[in-house]
Amino acid sequence: MSNESSRERILSRLVAANRKAKGFVPRAEPMPIPRWNTKQRVERMKKLLTASAAEVLVTPTDGWADKLRELVSGRGWNALLHAPGTAIGKDVAKAWKAGGEGLPPLETWEGDLADYKERLFSSVDAAITGTIGAIAEQGAIALWPTPDEPRLMSLVPPVHIAVLDADTIHANFVQLMDKQKWADGMPTNAILISGPSRTADIEMQLTIGVHGPKDLIVIIRE
Repeated sequence: MSNESSRERILSRLVAANRKAKGFVPRAEPMPIPRWNTKQRVERMKKLLTASAAEVLVTPTDGWADKLRELVSGRGWNALLHAPGTAIGKDVAKAWKAGGEGLPPLETWEGDLADYKERLFSSVDAAITGTIGAIAEQGAIALWPTPDEPRLMSLVPPVHIAVLDADTIHANFVQLMDKQKWADGMPTNAILISGPSRTADIEMQLTIGVHGPKDLIVIIRE
C-alpha cells in the first residue's frame, strides 16, 4: 500500500468520524473543590511539602521574622538574599538589625543582573521571597515574580525560603485563580513549587538541585 493511499484512508476515517459527531457538544462537568477549612489546608500543605523533602515551619504572623532568625542561625550560610522593596524584605531587615549569633549577612537585591550576577552565583547561599498563595490539593506554593523580587531569587541560590500566609492557601488551582481573579490580570510568569528542584536522566538517577534550589523552606504564617 502506497503512502498516499494510507494517508487518504486515514483522512477519510477522520472526516467520517467528524460528520458522525457533528452537533454533539460534550457536557462540561463542574470541577469538584475539596471543602477544607484553613487548618486542614495548612496541615495538608505541611504533609505534602514535607513528603517532597521541603522543610516547613508554621508560626504566628506576629514575630515570624524572629522565628526565621532562629531557623537560619548557625547554618553557616555566606549570605541571605532579600528584597528590601517588599513587605517580607522589610520585616527581615528589621529582624536582622536586632542582631543575633550565627546569622548570615544580608544581601540586598538591587540593580540589574549584570551588576549582581557574580555575587548571586558565588556568595549567596539562600534567598527569601514572598508567595501569592498555595494549592493544598497538590501541596504547591505559587509565586508571581516582580522587578522587586525577580524569579532569579527563587531559582539560583541553593536554598529558597518562601513565606506563605495561611489564608492564601486554596483547595485547588481553579479556586486559587478564581479567588485571586487571575482573569482580570494574568501574570507574565506564574511559578508553582512543590519541593526542592529534582531531575532524573534516562537511567532514572534522581539528582537534587540541578535546575534550582536543593533545599526549600516554607514558612506558613497563621
